[in-house]
Parts: sequence; structure tokens; C-alpha cells
Amino acid sequence: MKDKIKVLFLSDDFPPLSFGGAGISTFDLAHTMKQKGHDVFVVTTCRKESDAGEIDYKGLKVFRIASDYQERWRAYLGLNNPKVIRKLQSILEKIRPDVVHANNIHYYISYKSLKVAKKYARALVFTARDTMTFTYGKLETRKYLDQFDYRTTWLDHIKQARKRWNPFRNFIIRRYFKYVDKIFSVSVSLKKALEQNGFKNVQAIHTGARISDWQVSDGEIIDFKTKHNLTEKQVLLYSGRLSGSKGGHQAIRALGLITTEIPKVVLLVAGSVDSYANEMLAEAKKLNVDKNLVFTGWINRQDIKVVYAASDIVLMPSLYLDPFPRVNIEAMAARKPVVGTFYGGTPEIVEDGVTGYVVNPFNTEEFAKKTLDLLQNPEKSEDFGLAGENRIKTDFNLDSKVDQILSCYSDILKKTKKVCDLKS
Repeated sequence: MKDKIKVLFLSDDFPPLSFGGAGISTFDLAHTMKQKGHDVFVVTTCRKESDAGEIDYKGLKVFRIASDYQERWRAYLGLNNPKVIRKLQSILEKIRPDVVHANNIHYYISYKSLKVAKKYARALVFTARDTMTFTYGKLETRKYLDQFDYRTTWLDHIKQARKRWNPFRNFIIRRYFKYVDKIFSVSVSLKKALEQNGFKNVQAIHTGARISDWQVSDGEIIDFKTKHNLTEKQVLLYSGRLSGSKGGHQAIRALGLITTEIPKVVLLVAGSVDSYANEMLAEAKKLNVDKNLVFTGWINRQDIKVVYAASDIVLMPSLYLDPFPRVNIEAMAARKPVVGTFYGGTPEIVEDGVTGYVVNPFNTEEFAKKTLDLLQNPEKSEDFGLAGENRIKTDFNLDSKVDQILSCYSDILKKTKKVCDLKS
């Protein structure tokens, strides 16, 4: 093994309190680096004081800092959250990491953490997993959706933030990024968006996965299908955070067309029945396909593997710059073809006509046609699934991605050592 590196990860959310895509991806990086023999620590946040403190999670030392506030203050406390920053500084003083690797920090940890981290670490890197460094939410402007123009203006920000707009927010964020040695983006699409909105020194490194993490038994699949009345039915999976931007209505509308050809097809929605799920159900009732809609309820991280295995095709119809939807690589690791959006990072993951199809999610007819093609041609669907699994092994291998990041750490550390040597 090369020289051991002491790495401290920063992430607003992290398992086991949160299993969002950003938190899971950060865990995968941290855990894999730990397995490779490096010293790894994590600073994350929680909402309750009772959850705060130090814990051991799968061999990682995790520091939780309690913080909670009304979202209307995010444009200010997301820049500098004094309560969290004070506790973070004491942790940094104690650990003295070689590298601080920041991830999603725009809500609780705050961007001030970049300036503080630079005082204690020899290298500071940031992984952009969304567009929050220059937007107030998702990038779904008409310019982007119609022309793939990533640039945003102050007027776009006002429309998005409304009364929560902070005219100094983006300027302050860019000032904090002057302390960052390297920015990673999880897709080329996000890299372009960052660069067109004033960020430099960006390198795209895709998120990785391990095939071995997605193996389940036949018995588990049978039990799951029996529980949800899916036996002898073709199953379309819509997974991830349920929202209009994620294309939930597009999935329902496509289902309406698909059922004219395959009446018994089921759209399996992996998630709890929340307000948006009820909107999806209302849309399904209008199209008379509510009986073809199945909600699993909340699914834990282990059971989601069975959900993929029990499905035939995975749908990813996001209507915004979805930088790197984990659903794509999870589906491919589970040998499932994907019918995905042509926005964001999905076209970098799903190889059109090889591991699935890439479509305009606003074109319901095309979306349904491509999905039907796979449902009606099971051999093609199986071939696509196998090609997806192979693509994970060759292009999205987690260990290879971690090695790539570790190599970047080493390059930065060598440069800082030379600078120190020159000064001494």
C-alpha cells in the first residue's frame, strides 16, 4: 500500500440516519478508503441533540453535530452556521487530517467549513453532487431544458429563491471556494454547469458501485413478489426521491400508454406514500391505471436490492440536470436495463441501445415506446442488463474510482510538501 492518508469527510447527511444518494455515495468512498488501509473520519449532522456525538459505523468514526433550522434561513446559515463551525473546528484541531473532502455541505455544515478546514488540512477537495453551489435548488431553467444552456442569471436565482434570495450568497460561496485545491464533479454534465457558472479547476469523476453488493437470493425475490402481488407480472421500477422534477408524472403517463399493450404491467414505486406519491396516484386514477401502481412503502438499504432484482426495467425520467442519479448504476449492478432521461448525467451512464435507452422524458410516446420494446423483447432486455453489469465492472467500478480520487489526493499532498520544503 502507498503511504497512509488521514482523510476527514464532510457531509450534511450520512448513514445510518440518512440514506439519500449523496450520503450513500460519501459512505461508499469513506468505507472503501478505510478498507484500503487509510485513516478515515466523517463529520456529519443530525437534527436532534440526542443523536449528536461520536459513533462507530461500519468501522468508520463518525462525528455527528446537531443542527436544525427553518429552511427560509438556508441562504444565510448555509453560508456560515456558527454552531456547527465551532464544533467542526474542535474536531479538526483534534484529528489534524491530511485531506478534508467536503461533499454536500450547503445546508447544515455550511460553506464556511471550507475556509476553516484549510487551516488544518494539507489538501482540501470538494465533490459537487448537485448544482447548489450556484443555484437555490435544481437546475431546471427553460434555457437548460430547451437548449442545454447551463448558465444562470440573478433573475433565475430570484425566481427560484423568491423571498429567500440572498443577493450576496453566490459571491460568498465563490470566495470560500478559493480555499479549495480541487473540485470533483460526479458527471461531465455537472462539470460543464459549474464551469459555465464561474467555477474552475473541476474534474469529473463518476460515482462507482460494486457488483457484489447487489446480489440477492431467489428466495428473497419470490417472497418480495408474493408480498406485493407481483408474481407473473412484468414490473417497471421507479425509485429514488419522489418528486415532479424526478419525472413521477412522466412515469405514470407512460404507464397509461404501456397498459394498452400489456394490461398487467405494474409500476412499482419504491418509497413511502407521501404528498407527491398521492399526486402520482391521482394522476394514475385519471388515466385508469391506479390498479397498475404499487407502492412498497419505506425500503431500507438492504431491501432495495431485492426491489431491483424483482423488477424487469428501471425508469429514470428526471426533468432537470440530475447530475448522477444513483438509480442508474444500482440498476445496472443488478443487471436491469434502464430507460432514462437525456438530461444531466444519465446519458453518461446509460449507453443508448446497449444498456438501456436514453429518451426525452417530456416525449411520453417515445418514453413508452422504448419501455415497451424491452418488455416485449425479454432477450434484448436480458442482454441490456448483462451489458450494464459489465459497464459497472469496466467504467463504474467503485474501487477504481476510489483509487482515482486517492491519486488526486497524493498529487495535491506532494505539491503542498514541495511548497513547505521551499519555505523551510
